[in-house]
Amino acid sequence: MKLFYDMHIHSDLSPCGNDDMTPNNIVNMSYIKGLNIISVTDHNTTGNLSAVVELCNKAGIKLVPGIEVATREEVHVLCYFKDIYNAQQFGELIYNSLPDICNIPSIFGQQNIYNSSDEIIGTLDKLLINASSYSLTELCTLTEQYHGIMVPAHIDKKSNGILGVLGFIPSDIKIKFVEIYTKTDIDKRLIKNLNILKNSDAHNLTDISEAENYIELDDIEEIYNYLCIK
Repeated sequence: MKLFYDMHIHSDLSPCGNDDMTPNNIVNMSYIKGLNIISVTDHNTTGNLSAVVELCNKAGIKLVPGIEVATREEVHVLCYFKDIYNAQQFGELIYNSLPDICNIPSIFGQQNIYNSSDEIIGTLDKLLINASSYSLTELCTLTEQYHGIMVPAHIDKKSNGILGVLGFIPSDIKIKFVEIYTKTDIDKRLIKNLNILKNSDAHNLTDISEAENYIELDDIEEIYNYLCIK
């Protein structure tokens, strides 16, 4: 069956996310748009996953626990996990690795943590858009240790995309998928033998994908195995 997805969505916890990107709004908009699978992938934190997974379960939407990590090289990668526990443990390591630079909400935006009623229950002090201390290779190993999957994000972007930063995809990282942000043509030789995810990288509600990109699976619970390297 066709399962429509958007696995790159930012909540208000990401400083660049709009303040209407609350857990309820994200899940409700995904439901309205007919999505079956979503992932909230905030920058360098998993702080809003608990609220989102609770709401997704009620809405009948499959949540793939995720995070968008900035590597030491300033390459953005999406990390997806089999369960929320491993995602949260991984997220703590990433957040703790960030430099001790405080967020300035008036400049960068709020970094709000919500409960499932969209009540703000906390904030994060470190500026989340900074790079973590992990290199691309180190992050790949760490993700695997936490039963996760690493996917280079928006590789067709000049800023923070792996091709824009490095100019190539290193052969020593274990990946099966890359993410394409736009419909721009990419030299297929650069992504030979890799599969493609097409996500929105939504920072506001209207940018969440329509029901257009899909994965064909017999069972929605197979999504993790589908993403895994076999």
